[in-house]
Amino acid sequence: MYVGLFGKTNVGKSTFFAAATQVPVKIGNFPFTTIDPNNGIAYVTSDCPCKHFKIFHQHTSCRNGIRLIPIKLIDVAGLVPGASTGKGLGNKFLDDSRRAQILIHVVDISGSTDSHGHQQQIGSNNPLEDIEFIEAEFEIWFKQILTREWKNLINSKDKRIHLLDAISSRFSGLSITKSDIYFTLNKLKLLTKDPHMWLNDDIELFLNELRKKTKPILIAANKADLCQDLAIINEITYDHNILICSAVTELILMKAKAKGFINYNSGDHSFMILNKNISEPQIDALNNIKMVLDRINSTGIQNILNTAVFNILHYIVVYPVEDENNLSDKSNNILPDAKLLAPNSTIKDLAYEIHADMIKGFLYAIDIKTKKRIGEDHKLKNGDVIKIVSSLHRK
Repeated sequence: MYVGLFGKTNVGKSTFFAAATQVPVKIGNFPFTTIDPNNGIAYVTSDCPCKHFKIFHQHTSCRNGIRLIPIKLIDVAGLVPGASTGKGLGNKFLDDSRRAQILIHVVDISGSTDSHGHQQQIGSNNPLEDIEFIEAEFEIWFKQILTREWKNLINSKDKRIHLLDAISSRFSGLSITKSDIYFTLNKLKLLTKDPHMWLNDDIELFLNELRKKTKPILIAANKADLCQDLAIINEITYDHNILICSAVTELILMKAKAKGFINYNSGDHSFMILNKNISEPQIDALNNIKMVLDRINSTGIQNILNTAVFNILHYIVVYPVEDENNLSDKSNNILPDAKLLAPNSTIKDLAYEIHADMIKGFLYAIDIKTKKRIGEDHKLKNGDVIKIVSSLHRK
């Protein structure tokens, strides 16, 4: 899975990326700090089954009953108005973002950067305008992809079949499937409508729905620590998913943790100072961080990642095991793997995820929590612990 970070230049995308992945990147208070995309591993969190079974196990990805599941995070180049026409690093952004299954739009909610990413007084810029221009760039980009060969497309003799195939071929480079196109056309009752009769509103509505389905956007209202009035998020329309965050606060906390100064895990509402020998300036900095957490509850970084994967994409976490009695693999590692799967995934999908050969000799599976035998078409639920029995079983 790829989760993309994008937005106007100089809004804290790279800080968000560094805080989430612990990958050192160039962070600067000027436009286009990020030119080439940064790739790293971040983590979403879910309850580990060790809670359900009331067992203790040592696992590097289990933190007091909370499981860390890796995802791929990509921080793409910042945008400026006119990106869809190639201004700034627009073409590079559009190419880099095609891999993402969901996009986190990092917005400077404090209004301290102008439309081109230059620093200005807090509250000078309206973050709502940034949201609108970014989405407008996406709409223009999608429209360009569709309309390049629109005349040839609609003049085909077999209108319905050619329409579906032709549109699918245009968007295949964005990891948009023929099924996605069919679903959107059918939803809008455009599948059987003569494309000669499509109005501009039909095209725009189709593209808007296609973008929402295939490239959903979650808004990360960053720099919440600087924002003078967080009530501004209430002015953002209901069809946006928006969460506040302070990426720089998370980054400072993670650095302090790495140095052994504090006890803190991403998503916590507070931290504990461990090292009594830290300096007065460091104590003052941590006290300032505490005031930020008191105001915004948490840094928001973990909440945003979890919301993107679980609440918007509706992915689930499933735990395959080989020994149903000990919940372990053949090396006696308890609950060794956590698989992130798309919604409506089946036992067959899990088998392919483990090893392609496993499904060839599939016999049955066992839902460890219920002790029931289940077939290959059984739909999985979040938190399932599954043993697959196969004549060609390989781990």
